[in-house]
Amino acid sequence: MKRALDGVRVLDLTHMLSGPYGSMILADLGAETIKVEPLQGEGTRKLLAKDVKNSLDGMGAYYLTLNRNKKSVAVDLKSEQGRAVFNRLVEKSDIVISNFGAGVPERLNIDYDSLSKINPRIITCTISGFGSDGPGSKRPAFDQVAQAMGGGMSITGMDENQPMRAGIPIGDLGGGMFGVMGVLAALYERERSGRGQHVDISMLDCQISMLNYMATMHFLSGENPYPIGNSHFVHVPYNTFTCSDGFIVIAVITDNFWQNLKKVVNCSAFDDEKYDTQPGRWADRDMINSTLNELLSTQSCQHWLALFEAERIPCAPVNNLGQALSDQQVLHRNMVIDLKHPNGKSSKGPGNPVKLSRTQHELFTAAPLLGEHTNEVMAELLNFSAEEIAQLRANEVIG
Repeated sequence: MKRALDGVRVLDLTHMLSGPYGSMILADLGAETIKVEPLQGEGTRKLLAKDVKNSLDGMGAYYLTLNRNKKSVAVDLKSEQGRAVFNRLVEKSDIVISNFGAGVPERLNIDYDSLSKINPRIITCTISGFGSDGPGSKRPAFDQVAQAMGGGMSITGMDENQPMRAGIPIGDLGGGMFGVMGVLAALYERERSGRGQHVDISMLDCQISMLNYMATMHFLSGENPYPIGNSHFVHVPYNTFTCSDGFIVIAVITDNFWQNLKKVVNCSAFDDEKYDTQPGRWADRDMINSTLNELLSTQSCQHWLALFEAERIPCAPVNNLGQALSDQQVLHRNMVIDLKHPNGKSSKGPGNPVKLSRTQHELFTAAPLLGEHTNEVMAELLNFSAEEIAQLRANEVIG
């Protein structure tokens, strides 16, 4: 069965999180994704590899998750012969994705200007902290750096004196996701022009983009927003509330939802007509939130969720990871899959959230061993003979 990106070949030079996440999405959608690694392997292989709780037979959770559906070839790109092998791969590929530090692709002659001379249809994508130009482009960056500089930490948490990063690495993951968008746009444009181009992704740019309407509000008001925990700057009640056995969220974003909530909780304090519209609820938000907390704490999460859902009030349990990953809706959507090891063992991990109506066939192959596919790719794709492959290996060009 065909998948959406069948026939697209990606050379994956990424490491750590932002780049591997982007290339994982492309691989999940069907692109033939070939990891081109140093002879000693890319750095993500070592993360958690010896952590008994968070690894599977020498593959850490990072590597196991991010490298499903990929092949691995080991090539020394610092050697002249290694770059010659890589250039042969470029001739037969569509995309080269990397997240090296600024200037590294140029030093290795694997930047767009160099590779487009070999294959004018090639699309290159770099994911870096700050992009390829500008006064900060040479600075090193990881997830927390992007989150901090992008403003999001200043509006996250409970206290403006204690800035807080998001619990998931949205700086890295955002870079990977926007990288995929850019690559797919370049692929589509190539259908018209016949030419590739470079996709330049800055993790900081992505964080600024995700500020979205809050950035516009800042420019309109001239004010810096501050963290307000799980509440909302307009809607009330819109918060986390305590039940007898855990927490739920309620999101009353219309006056109709408020009327429905009043029917469920049956609290005389909420009958004042001034609360029937948003300004009145906002003015007395502390009283409404504290009263709701007191009322909801008398029964379980499931008790209240059933009542709120019956009235079509937006609500949800605050799940821990175990609860989220065992939720029936999540399982129905195949969002928990087997992550395989080449030795046949497996664990569980998150699936592919992109569900397509005609080309959805989901396939998840094992994350590869280092150089597991070197011989296959050299022989079948590049037409090297067994003798040539052996000589390249003897010369420590491939592994």
